[in-house]
This record gives sequence, C-alpha cells and structure tokens, in this order.
Amino acid sequence: MENVLDILQERGFIQEVSNPERLRELAGRQPITLYWGYDATADSLHAGSVLSLMMLSWFQRCGHRPIALAGGGTTLIGDPSGRISSRPMLTEEDIESNLRGIRPQLEHFLDFSGDRALALNNLDWLKPLHFIEFMRDIGTRFSINEILRLEAYRTRLEAGGMTFLELSYVLIQSYDFLHLNKSYDTVLQVGGSDQWGNSIMGADLIRRVTGGEAFVLVTPLVETSTGAKMGKSATGTVWLDPERTPPYEYYQWFRNIPDADVERFLSLFTYFPMEEVHRLGTAEGTAINQSKEILAHEATRIAHGQEAADGARDAALALFGGAEASESVPTVSIEREQLAKGVPVTELFKLAGLVSSANEARSLIAQGGLSLNGDAVTDARARIDEQALQQGGSIRLSRGRKRHMRVVAS
Repeated sequence: MENVLDILQERGFIQEVSNPERLRELAGRQPITLYWGYDATADSLHAGSVLSLMMLSWFQRCGHRPIALAGGGTTLIGDPSGRISSRPMLTEEDIESNLRGIRPQLEHFLDFSGDRALALNNLDWLKPLHFIEFMRDIGTRFSINEILRLEAYRTRLEAGGMTFLELSYVLIQSYDFLHLNKSYDTVLQVGGSDQWGNSIMGADLIRRVTGGEAFVLVTPLVETSTGAKMGKSATGTVWLDPERTPPYEYYQWFRNIPDADVERFLSLFTYFPMEEVHRLGTAEGTAINQSKEILAHEATRIAHGQEAADGARDAALALFGGAEASESVPTVSIEREQLAKGVPVTELFKLAGLVSSANEARSLIAQGGLSLNGDAVTDARARIDEQALQQGGSIRLSRGRKRHMRVVAS
C-alpha cells in the first residue's frame, strides 16, 4: 500500500505538516489514528469541509483510522479563528440538533462499520471537567504570551478585545487532542490551515504531559483561480445538506469552475488516479467541458450518492439541451390562479431567486441576460401566464448559462 503522506502530497492536500519525515515513517509502518474536529454551529457541513473529509477518506483507504470529532463542547465556547467578533452563543439543544443533521453527511465519506472510523463528541469529556482541576492540570502548561502570538488571538485583540471564554478555546482544543491520544492512541490532528496554531499547541501539550509523539497536518485554503472561496456561490454557501443546497446546485458549482482549476479540483475532490486526473485536467478546447462534467458528477456522487449525481447530470443536460427541466433542478412554486392572471416577468425572476429586485431584472433583460424556456426575455414589461407552462407544468427560468430554476404551478 502506498504511503498516505505521499498520496496527499501528490494530490495537493498538504500545506504544512509537523515533523513530516517521522510522520511518514510512522504511517508507513503501522495503522495510525487521526482526528479532524468540526464545529456544530449549523445543522449542515458546507463544501469548504469537503477537503478535510476527502483527506480523512484517503487515510481510511490506506488502512488508518479517522475520528470525526464533533465540537459539541467547543462550540459552546466559539472558535475565535478567522473572527473579528464573538460567535453567537448556542444552547446544548441547538448543538445536538445540528449534530443530528451532520452525521449522515459524514457517512458519504467514511465507513464507520467495525470501528473503521469513529464519530465522537467532545462534550462527552469536556462537560464533566472541574474548573479548578482543569486549570491546575492544563492551564498551568500554557503561556499567555505564546497564545497571544497566535494570529487568531492577536487578530481578535486588535479588533477590539476578546473574552476569557474565547481565550480558553486553545486550552480546550488542546485538551481534546490529549484526551484522544490517551483514550484512542490518536497521534495526528488534521484540519484547515487556520487551525495550525491551535493544533500545534495540542501536540505540544501531549509531549509535555505524556512524553509521546503527536503530529499536525493542515490543508491549504482552497480558492478558485478567480479568488472565489471553496463552496461560495452567487447565492451564498454551498451546503452538504440537500435540503439547503440541492444536488443539482452542488453539481453546477463544480461544473462552472474556471478551466484553470479542473486538474487541481479533480485531484482534491475525486478518487481518480493521478494519470486520469492529468489527462482530464489538461484537455483543451471543448473537451475541457466534458472534464468539468466528469468532475461535477463524481464530486456529487461522493457527497450525495449515485442517484443524486445522475439526477443532477441529467437535469443539466436537459437544461442545456433545451428539453423540459428535470425535477432535480431547484424548484419554486406559484399558485396557478396567480399565474392565470399574469405575473410581471420581473417579479417571476425575483420569485425564483435569480434576481434580488425588479430593477436588477430589468437591467439584465436589457443586457440579454435572462431567458424563459430557453428564449431570451426582451420585454421587461411582459406578463407571464399559463401559456408559458411547458409539458409537466413548469416554466424554466435562466440567468445566463449557469443559473437555472423551475417554476411550478400548484
């Protein structure tokens, strides 16, 4: 079996790793246990989490045991990383509800059967902690000066201050690593590059308390070549919850990446061999569009399953082929009585969420940017009625070539 560190390096997952040669030696000699921590501030992970999930999956494919650690306890505090203000406070009930929504998403990437992967919640060991005991055992091992040298904490201070609750976050996250090391022989923490400082503190804590080895590996921040963040679309965050972001929209996000990003995204978000990644990613002319379709289908299959991926692909083919839109395309409803009376075309596009206002719709119509059932809208004063319904009882609205909605009369 090829060493997982070599796979991750070749595919572009690694930005920084502590003691890489020793970790490579250890991972090549025996199965290791590693963990990735995610917060529970929402009832869904988003596409920005997929890089870490794919990395966990590669570790599992190479015989190692990943732990997906839910931050049920740390979410009660709030990670200051990347923030200039405090995070909203959530209740335990809110967090538990969020975790129930996230668990099924993890199962698309990891096999939890037979303890091949573990799903844990740090609230289970953080809640019983006694403050005085914790501060004497753990707090005494941290220097305030060292913590304030970390960018996340320095930024929060410069932005107007930080509560002691937030300052304690690094102690709690470090304790997670120590607990997992003692209880599950976890030697590696993985995550995004914004967690490097917190994670290194945890590895140092393990060495101070147990004298054992601990490692940290972080991924780069993934952006498209245009500077767009991974999982950010024109309509907002791309979620893994199919109710928040339908598989069709997930598929379209990958389908619409710039040509320059195809090879890199095939490497990060599919399991294709690197020879195939290079072949598809270096295609030229119209062939690169086929590569994007393959990328979009495979990324959607991994995150949502075969049926959802096939449905998203078929919907896209139907739309671009001018056929009746598939039910996989995002849909909004309008009352048939309202449609029978005639709805201003600008209001119809606003209802579908393709424009934010009638003024924006009029501006796009003047530029030829809106279409209805495949035909460009030319009259901003037009009213749309039941005659626009296609077979199946829906109207297909498009903004440019990349954003589409179905309007269904109910």
